[in-house]
Amino acid sequence: MMAGSDGLAVAGGLARHVPVLVRPVLEYLSPRDGSIYIDGTFGAGGYSRAILAAADCQVIGIDRDQSAVAEGFDLVQAADGRLTLAEERFSALDSVAQKFGHDAVDGVVLDIGVSSMQLDLAARGFSFRADGPLDMRMGGDGPSAADVLAEAGERDLANIIFQLGEERHSRAVARAIVAARKDAPIETTRQLADLVERVVRARPGQIHPATRTFQALRIFVNEELAELAQALAAAERILKPEGRLVVVSFHSLEDRIVKTFLAERSRTQAGSRHHPEVEAPAPTFRLLTKRPVAPDEAETAANPRARSAKLRAAARTQAPPRAGNAEALLPRLPSLADVMRGG
Repeated sequence: MMAGSDGLAVAGGLARHVPVLVRPVLEYLSPRDGSIYIDGTFGAGGYSRAILAAADCQVIGIDRDQSAVAEGFDLVQAADGRLTLAEERFSALDSVAQKFGHDAVDGVVLDIGVSSMQLDLAARGFSFRADGPLDMRMGGDGPSAADVLAEAGERDLANIIFQLGEERHSRAVARAIVAARKDAPIETTRQLADLVERVVRARPGQIHPATRTFQALRIFVNEELAELAQALAAAERILKPEGRLVVVSFHSLEDRIVKTFLAERSRTQAGSRHHPEVEAPAPTFRLLTKRPVAPDEAETAANPRARSAKLRAAARTQAPPRAGNAEALLPRLPSLADVMRGG
């Protein structure tokens, strides 16, 4: 056990990075001895380390990225049987827990979006800061971003870039992509960044013109919003009464899904005088954060990537989980499978 840079004791030595909002995550998760927690987005293991250090508990770490799971083996050994890792999508967190013999858990923490490790590796294709293959897959399966750009129709591309990247010039970007691919495939991050930069003019003090397009493609390729909606429903199914759900998001679309899900699941609805017999489902969660928790100035100064982070938390009630996977929370877009079929 050693002390991390934030003063927390961590298992297995110093973490390679400090996880965002780790102190409020621990505050709302409230780890206790003998309890079981799911870290649905293991990454570099920052939250798992902090949870293991906070209590004599067990953690199930989940990540679809094979390299993240492989690099977490040292922490597994240091945790002396208290940490289990699974290479899986976090949307399946309830079935992963059941696979390891747990029908219910005491807490679930999710850190939504791309990890620093993935952004920093040019070969993964998430960032345009260094040239690399236009991949963007968090796991090793499925179509890459280059595949999507090669197959998607102009209207679908514009819709994806507008909805998931909130790019005002999405139609112009889509037209440019379709025109460029007639001459040669768009296969590298530099190719795409240069193409977008010719269409979306940079302004002083603003983000790189390709940022929103890259974000949209990453979210689409990894089906991140659908994964999130399904994971929230899975947490509802697997949490014990008074079990805690803590979600850290970095994008307005992600935060909107979390906010809407928790608002719906915590709302108490009574029948009106016109329809007194209507019985609304009992709330499945009790809100712990009425407003999202944001990082303070010290954290954003130390880690600029934390500046857009928002934390929301809720406690599970005794009501039975609701049916469905919360897909109604998602924006209307073609599926990844449909785009690759040309539909």
